Amino acid sequence: MCCGGCAKCLGVTLIPLALLCILANILLFFPGGTIETSDHISDEVWYFGGILGSGVLMVFPALVFLGLKNNDCCGCCGNENCGKRFAMFTSIIFAAVGIVGAGYSFIVSIVALNKGPKCNIDSNNSSNWAYPFNNGDYLGDHNLWNRCQSPESIVPWNLTLFSLLLIMSGIQLLLCAIQAINGLFGTVCGDCKCCGCSGMLTTREHRSWTSQDKMAVQDSDQSLEGREQTRCCSQLELRLLLD
Repeated sequence: MCCGGCAKCLGVTLIPLALLCILANILLFFPGGTIETSDHISDEVWYFGGILGSGVLMVFPALVFLGLKNNDCCGCCGNENCGKRFAMFTSIIFAAVGIVGAGYSFIVSIVALNKGPKCNIDSNNSSNWAYPFNNGDYLGDHNLWNRCQSPESIVPWNLTLFSLLLIMSGIQLLLCAIQAINGLFGTVCGDCKCCGCSGMLTTREHRSWTSQDKMAVQDSDQSLEGREQTRCCSQLELRLLLD
């Protein structure tokens, strides 16, 4: 099943991506690799873009894609190909769920990167946690990173993890979009043999026809020719008798 095989490849790719997104989001709860109180953690981390969006919501579509190759929904009124079409149709719905989840994580990551991390900006060993950057200005100017006094390396920590979430959620978006298109083709055409069911012979079916059915047609033509000759001879004999 071509469409099912493609979906299985997509599902195999989505599973590790979902796990990596969950891991990246969990690491964001430890800014700079340290343990901080909840009010010292950036707000975007609490949106759970990597855990919910690119993680949990992505697991369900991935599992559905993995099982599509051998899933015919127990057939459809005794028609196996109809069951395969329905299975491909349901994959479109799950692909849409994946697109929503990955899109959510993608947007959260963009907002977080533009806003920058929440950090302690007071250099006098006191606590003054805030967002020192504006509109992503720190992305092009590393000197601005010094505004964050603690935790140590909070800026590269935040930048790296949210960038990974952005890239991986973007890949998930692309893969789910591909499966939505693949599922549409599978719904219309079924599996690779569908075209043969709808009146167009597949290559294997064509070879089978040329090696078997062609001989049957030739035998049928020869039989018709023999009957025609017999009929002509009978007519000739009848005319001779009448004469």
